[in-house]
Amino acid sequence: MIDTETERTSVLTFILLIDLSFNLSSIHYPQLCCLHWLCVPQRISFHLAIMVYQCVCGLGPAYLANALQPVARNLGRQRLQSSSTSALDFPTTRLSTVSDRAFPVAAARTWNSLPAEVTSSNSLQTFITKLKSYLFLASFP
Repeated sequence: MIDTETERTSVLTFILLIDLSFNLSSIHYPQLCCLHWLCVPQRISFHLAIMVYQCVCGLGPAYLANALQPVARNLGRQRLQSSSTSALDFPTTRLSTVSDRAFPVAAARTWNSLPAEVTSSNSLQTFITKLKSYLFLASFP
């Protein structure tokens, strides 16, 4: 089975007529922009945000959904303005190298960084469309 990295390399070599004997991450932004591909950090945020959306809507795995807590459920934060939004609460961490990469922390930070028009989507397909547009515009201003 061919992995996605090999497929992308083949597509870029064919479409852009460039030599990709080096790593795919070294491709320049204009080449990614013309293919409407997200950069690696935005691709990670894209997939993480989709998992969070599925968990918030009850479509994701229960063990991931249980790790996410809306701000409105936190008794000390119910009167804050953020409790009326879809913001997620995340635990404070001491180790930025390990703890910040845990799913509840990374997912909540990614979700909270998205604008309300993206997080308030009615369907998964609408969410994916708005999310990709938002991340693409953030990647290539």
